[in-house]
Order: sequence, then C-alpha cells, then structure tokens
Amino acid sequence: MADLMKLSVRPRAEKGKGTCRRMLAKDLVPGIYYNQKGQNIPVVVDMLPLTKLHRKVGSSRVFHLEMDLDGKAESLPSLIWDMQYDPLKSTPIHVDFYGVDLDREIKVDVRVVVEGKAKGIVLGGLLEIFRETLEVICKPLDVPEKIVIDVTDLDVGVNLHIDEIKLPAGVRAVFEDNFAVVGIVAQEAEEEVKAAEPAKK
Repeated sequence: MADLMKLSVRPRAEKGKGTCRRMLAKDLVPGIYYNQKGQNIPVVVDMLPLTKLHRKVGSSRVFHLEMDLDGKAESLPSLIWDMQYDPLKSTPIHVDFYGVDLDREIKVDVRVVVEGKAKGIVLGGLLEIFRETLEVICKPLDVPEKIVIDVTDLDVGVNLHIDEIKLPAGVRAVFEDNFAVVGIVAQEAEEEVKAAEPAKK
C-alpha cells in the first residue's frame, strides 16, 4: 500500500461570516472535521496545500488529516467530503472533512472512465455515457481512483448495465435497478431525440 498523503489543519475557535472572510483574505479556508462519533470540529487550513491535495485525491481517496487535539498530535484517516467554491474566483471558501475507520466500509461516488474504441462507433454509432459516476461500497483504502470500462466489444444498440461492470476486488456497486452505464446508440436515434426536444427560448 502506498503511503497516504497528508494535510495539516488547525482547530479554530472563531466562527461567523466576518471571521471566515478574514481567513479567506489570508488564503486560509475554514472547514469542519466530522468524526466517526458524530462530533464536528471547526478547523482552518492553508488554501494552497488544500487545493493541491484535492487535485490528487478528489472526494474519494483517503489521506491523513493532521491536527493537534487537546494538546496531542493526531493523524486522522479522512476524506474531503465537500468543497464549496467562490463562484467568481473558483477558489475554495469552505471544506468538509469526514473521518473514516479504515476497517469499516463506506459509500462513495467514483468517476467512470471509458477506454477502447467500440465496434459500434466504427459502424457509425455514438457513445453515450449515462452515468458519470458510480456509487460503490468498500473499505476506505480499497476505493478506486476511477472505474475503467472497456467498450471495445460494444455494438450499435448495446448497453452495458451496472451488473455487468467489472469492479476491483473488495468493491461492489450500490443499485436497486439494473441501470445502463454506457452504450452505443445509432445516430438516427440520437437525432430523433434531439428533434423531439422542445426548442430553447
């Protein structure tokens, strides 16, 4: 197992919109750490290390959140559960961290990546990705970075459903209905769907 990335945060006592604005002006991001016991701890983190980590781990990869609690240094396995962004600057303005137990399963959304050139595309069909992410259950360290789907053998009019998707060991999909994840549609069908859509005003 590769070493987990680390991010240092500091507990914060101050709250309120004015305090948060002052933090952001100093390139600090306010946040909350939620632990397994349902407690939440207000924290603050440097913006640059946070954005670098988020680019690497996204919202589904575990890392060590390092912070001093009651005078004791703690290294807490965590996920970035949610990031809020400034709509104009596209910089983070708030972050939620979620502490995980490495021995207990969690539910997470993992992005779908398609590889291969489907034979249906060679025949003039179009690739449709119906789900950009899939919800899976697994232990935190087993969460895949992505779910790769090989579409090479897909013909026109054929869909791959969730029960046909091969997942890594220890990972299982969450679903009730056996929905389609990707498929190859005929161009005529795609054009008919677009023609049936109401015109935008």
